[in-house]
Amino acid sequence: MLGVLRSTWPLLLGMLCLMLGNGLHGSLLGVRGPAAGFAPLTMSLIMSAYFAGFLFASRMVPEMIRRVGHVRVFAALGSFISAALILFPAIPHPVAWIAGRLVLGFCFCGVYVTAESWLNNTATNETRGQTLSAYMIVQMLGIIVAQAMLLIPDVSGFLLFVIPSVLVSISFAPILLSISPTPAFESTKRMTLRELYGISPLGMVGIFLLGSVFAAQFGMAAVYGTEAGMTLKQISIFISAFYVGALFMQYPLGWISDRVDRRGLIMAVAALGAAAAVVAWLASSFWLIVAAAFVIGGCSNPLYSLLIAYTNDFMEAEDMAAASAGLLFINGVGAIAGPLVIGYVMQAFGASGFFALIAGLLAAVAAYALYRMTQRPAPKVEDTGAYAPVMPNSTPIAMEVAQEYFIDHAEDDE
Repeated sequence: MLGVLRSTWPLLLGMLCLMLGNGLHGSLLGVRGPAAGFAPLTMSLIMSAYFAGFLFASRMVPEMIRRVGHVRVFAALGSFISAALILFPAIPHPVAWIAGRLVLGFCFCGVYVTAESWLNNTATNETRGQTLSAYMIVQMLGIIVAQAMLLIPDVSGFLLFVIPSVLVSISFAPILLSISPTPAFESTKRMTLRELYGISPLGMVGIFLLGSVFAAQFGMAAVYGTEAGMTLKQISIFISAFYVGALFMQYPLGWISDRVDRRGLIMAVAALGAAAAVVAWLASSFWLIVAAAFVIGGCSNPLYSLLIAYTNDFMEAEDMAAASAGLLFINGVGAIAGPLVIGYVMQAFGASGFFALIAGLLAAVAAYALYRMTQRPAPKVEDTGAYAPVMPNSTPIAMEVAQEYFIDHAEDDE
């Protein structure tokens, strides 16, 4: 791991700055929007727009890079991010914020794709797993530290929007000064959703539902905290708990998944997350809600990696890359739908609807996993692939790194 850090620290530092900016702006909007009089349903439209832009960019950005190159795409989209971030307080209107989030989703996906391309280019077959792990840790730490920045005094109302803009601008330096030429994108044969569902119904349904759960955490947690009457400090702790839980639970669950029937583990982890959401739904104690958020984050985020690994267990190595586009698409659709549904539920039934819907989504994953266990036998543990940590907001490049890791291990096993 130290060797990986020595060779990739400029890229990882740049990605950390990007995640700080992204993590801060999302939570900041979740706090400022309700303060400006935006209803939960309006906030859900604003938050959902980010994931719509992200999904659109995951299809468009590779073609943009083929045409004009990594550096130009990275610089252009990064400039749009910096500009969009400081326009939010200047135009406090729902339509402007929806448009801004759509632009940010597109641009953040674009800069992640280009930065991850360079990161992937530095990895070898021997270091790919460690590179993926280091990248995921940086992503998590960026979001966690960003929540503490919510507490910076902001008398003018502009400072907290300027900070993520500056962080994104700073991220360019270590990334652009450390890169080497990156190979052009290669076209990958796509797998239809029908084919993907035929290979792994649980993988496809589970990733769709988890897309909604992750989007709720990333987009609507601050809105929930504001509607529930939490202070800024409490909101910061509450949101951080999701990602601290994910950071702690990712590797233990990954270790277990390589040694048991993954469907049983998926069912148990999803059921535990649903139970924690029910506790948070009924709880009145702030610290009990934080503890439940820790468990929910520790269950829902690793579940994404578990479902990818489980899906790959039923694929030949040459089909894994083709399946990644379908998995990303279905996750993106779920991420767009999640904030919209949660915003409607919160507006109709109050802030507690946030946890009620998360409980329902995770319970649905657990129930479907149990059902699938009755439909076909599990593959032998020695025939299953390796687990690789992947965030639910993965871009095509992060998925490519993960799939190459799976393929390398599959070939080694053969």
